[in-house]
Amino acid sequence: MALTDLKVRNAKPTEKQQKLFDERGLFLLVTPAGGKWWRLKYRFAGKEKSLSMGVYPDVGLKEARERRDAARKLLANGVDPGIDRKVQRAGAAQRATNSFEVVAREWFAKYEPGWAESHAEKILGRLEKDVFPWLGARAIAEINAPDVLAVLRRVEARGALDTAHRVHQNCGQIFRYAIATGRADRDVAADLRGALPPARHTHFPSVTDPSEVAGLLRALDAFQGTFVVQCALRLAPLLFVRPGELRAAEWSQFDLDKGQWRYTVSKTKTEHLVPLARQAVAILRELHALTGQRTYVFPGRDVKKPMSGAAVNAALRRMGFDTKTEITGHGFRAMARTILHEQLRFPGEVIEHQLAHNVPDPLGKAYNRTKFIDDRVKMMQAWADYLEQLKAGE
Repeated sequence: MALTDLKVRNAKPTEKQQKLFDERGLFLLVTPAGGKWWRLKYRFAGKEKSLSMGVYPDVGLKEARERRDAARKLLANGVDPGIDRKVQRAGAAQRATNSFEVVAREWFAKYEPGWAESHAEKILGRLEKDVFPWLGARAIAEINAPDVLAVLRRVEARGALDTAHRVHQNCGQIFRYAIATGRADRDVAADLRGALPPARHTHFPSVTDPSEVAGLLRALDAFQGTFVVQCALRLAPLLFVRPGELRAAEWSQFDLDKGQWRYTVSKTKTEHLVPLARQAVAILRELHALTGQRTYVFPGRDVKKPMSGAAVNAALRRMGFDTKTEITGHGFRAMARTILHEQLRFPGEVIEHQLAHNVPDPLGKAYNRTKFIDDRVKMMQAWADYLEQLKAGE
């Protein structure tokens, strides 16, 4: 007699296991501990076998019968359902090992040591926010171009076209890594070249009018936040390095007596030398009394880490500056490049070397951190003196 939902639900445990039979080999095994297990009894190649169909109440009577029927179809086609399940599980485990997220995180771990911390954080953040929720669990070899395009369109739809292009680039890198490690046959992201409209890159907003620079500098001096952030704000226009390099500066890189700061450029991985004007040295000596015993010149709330990458822009916004249209931490570089050339008449190649840009060399020489160093020392002091005069209203 077939089972009913009521009979299954009311089945009580006894001292011994009970088998409550349904139809066509399906039965409910009730254990002394109260567990209720669905089982299928079948014969294959002359041998009697048993296959688990799930646990009640997670699997109800109706679903247990559907699983039984699926297993019997395999038997009708000469397939042992028990062996088929093992094969399916092995395939699932293999797909999980080769899932997009597993491969992506392996690729990230391999290359992350060579990236700047901020760059690595952005890449992982994009993958976790925009890719993993939709492609992460899928076997990377089974993902096709339309699957990746759907991810890119979702990012584009929220107005983040530049991010969509970067996601596309990262996916391509991950697919190529999968090919190199034998887990994919081709880079399907390559099929999507031209699928996104080109991103319009805009320059970081900056202030290049000397009269406006004067007001900006006075505002920086009047900042009412923490002393560490105030020092970072005052040094940003003097040094005009990349914001990530400034916030991650370490005291071990500085020689205040010689007026020098040596560090590795985040983009080119080359050593760079920043001559320090006397005004910059004065600020750094004052800050050294507070943070000199720490690793970082500008420690964050967790003193073992540098201050947040958003700290300078957040401070600018607190002072009333629009970081989308007026000035950002990165905008001090454009300010220096423009005024040093147009107002102070320093040669472009000297300025570009101080900005740590790749400058074409007719002799084919590699980047040299000390190139034009005498000119750069003079330029950095002249720049600091010029800013001081602007601030004083001269």
